[in-house]
Amino acid sequence: MKSVITVELPQQAYDVAIAPGGLTQLGSWMQPLKLGKKVLLVSSPPIFRHYGERAIATLTESGFDVTYCLLPAGERYKTAASLQKIYDAALAQRLERSSTIVALGGGVVGDMAGFAAATWLRGIAFVQVPTSLLAMVDASIGGKTGINHPHGKNLIGAFHQPRLVLIDPEVLQTLPAREFRAGMAEVIKYGIIWDVELFEQLEQAAQLDQRRYLSPELIQLILTRSCQAKAHVVSKDEKEAGLRAILNYGHTIGHAVESLTGYRVVNHGEAVAIGMVAAGAIAVQLGLWTQVECDRQTALIQKVGLPTRLPPNLDLDAILDALQTDKKVSAGQVRFVLPTHIGATIVSEQATSEVIRPVLQALQ
Repeated sequence: MKSVITVELPQQAYDVAIAPGGLTQLGSWMQPLKLGKKVLLVSSPPIFRHYGERAIATLTESGFDVTYCLLPAGERYKTAASLQKIYDAALAQRLERSSTIVALGGGVVGDMAGFAAATWLRGIAFVQVPTSLLAMVDASIGGKTGINHPHGKNLIGAFHQPRLVLIDPEVLQTLPAREFRAGMAEVIKYGIIWDVELFEQLEQAAQLDQRRYLSPELIQLILTRSCQAKAHVVSKDEKEAGLRAILNYGHTIGHAVESLTGYRVVNHGEAVAIGMVAAGAIAVQLGLWTQVECDRQTALIQKVGLPTRLPPNLDLDAILDALQTDKKVSAGQVRFVLPTHIGATIVSEQATSEVIRPVLQALQ
């Protein structure tokens, strides 16, 4: 059930390959890209224990000279200190402009490895091998790379497109259930912003809270439809000048919740789920969509086993203040992605503090 989706970009198109068992052919996938011999593999200890030797073996068999760098797992380690470790490894390996950084891991590893590739020698090649559902359907595609600032998420970064994204669905078998649910938040997002058929397929599934309850066919459909949506949007708007903003659905309040809880209480997908519930309620308050559709969204989020309420003891004023540091603020006004019906959204500046506060109060 292999499928290949091309991200069509003016400077350089690249493929998103969804290939069961594909990790063992990583070297073969990279060979046609005409990359230099030196490769720095960036991963985290848990992922490397499962898949590191396999990745290094296939790269070595294909003629690449491979070394690796391991970073702590978790959003709170997405920092300048972790980035420095990649730079140190790049220096030790004497990476050249023809060299490649390969990210083997989830979204945090991908973001940091991508930013290192964007900035080392002013930009070298980069390959994404995502191992979490969230990274597969979202973070690995589109070239957004970066690290967090103590006062906000992803405030330091660059657009740097990968040369290849290789997705092996079989690696999801070792993904913890909580991380699988986090990825499903982004899948639901695609249903709301773009793909009503995907949303309806998820509604029809018997159970969605653990990987083992989903058939290989449903996993393949989720990956393919989500990646197609992301690739289409990125192809139309590489650097978020317009359409790409819809990919931030649920992320505005979600990012605030993540940063205010120190990236320790909720993970990214859980924060996005809370953000989608809030954005849906805001859209109802503004008369943009119906309560019925809003309830369908909430029911699907609950079906996946994701939170629909704010973490306890989170100060509402702190959330409203954090929204002002969001990257999508324009002239001091927060720009929200809000649904108009399942499968379509708009970017709106109508969500004032007077609208947002009662919605957040209801989610306490």
